[in-house]
Amino acid sequence: MGNSTIKNQTSTLLDPEFMARLDRLELVSRKIFAGKLRGERRSKRRGESVEFADYRNYSPGDDLRFLDWNIYARLDRLFIKLFLEEEDLLISFIVDASASMNFGTPDKGLYARKIAAALAYIGLVNYDRVSLYTFAGGLKEEMAGIRGRRLTQRMLQFLDNVQYHPESNFSAACKQYAIRHPQRGIVIVIGDFLDKGGYEAGLRYLLGRDLDIYVIQTLSQQEVDPPFVGDLKLTDVEDGDHAEVTVSRALIKRYKHNLEIYCQQLKEFCTRRGIVYMFTTTDVPFDQLVLNYLRRRGLLR
Repeated sequence: MGNSTIKNQTSTLLDPEFMARLDRLELVSRKIFAGKLRGERRSKRRGESVEFADYRNYSPGDDLRFLDWNIYARLDRLFIKLFLEEEDLLISFIVDASASMNFGTPDKGLYARKIAAALAYIGLVNYDRVSLYTFAGGLKEEMAGIRGRRLTQRMLQFLDNVQYHPESNFSAACKQYAIRHPQRGIVIVIGDFLDKGGYEAGLRYLLGRDLDIYVIQTLSQQEVDPPFVGDLKLTDVEDGDHAEVTVSRALIKRYKHNLEIYCQQLKEFCTRRGIVYMFTTTDVPFDQLVLNYLRRRGLLR
């Protein structure tokens, strides 16, 4: 499909030229359909499928709709037709919409939604089944089970219209997701992971479903390298807590050290449990993040 077809699918998240560059990519599962090439996620199943594969002898209880009556007329024996069928790759995005994401220049929430939009578009183009969820104090907005390039505009509108919420409960969101989705698939979690309740319990809920999990921690450059000095009154945007501090070079140095340790602990937690951890800041050019970094980390090919 050329650029002329996708010009009506623009938003603040993706432009037509970049979408055209995404057309040749696909999302990769390390656990599901491992070792299979594009277009090879196929299995023999009884049913109305895409391509005839084989016959087998009829067994009591088989669906009579798939009997081959022509063979029966010739051989006086009952055979069931088997088909090759494309297996769905289920891809879910769990995107942080808590108030802490509404920070930075550029806005790290917008940056996170751009990542989700690019990856969801790739899934739609490859006819994977895509679901999008936002979370704050649990799951919030959702668009579940969409498939096909024709739904690109709806996906972009959904992500364009995400609202921030003044609370955060990552554990509750992951628990809700795990209860509702017992099937296997890829889950991509995008957020800052700066939740006072921690990330461990939430990720364990996802691990309990044997999912192929990718974590993309997204921070603003201002969080990584704060520009502030002097006396400040700080307010937690999610729970309203206040603190008055004097920001000195020594305090900033300690802050950076603690943030580095926190991110390293998240990375180690993920790595030990087979979760792919990725880190980015909003100053990384978005096209480089998707086309280079995410491909190097094995999420795309």
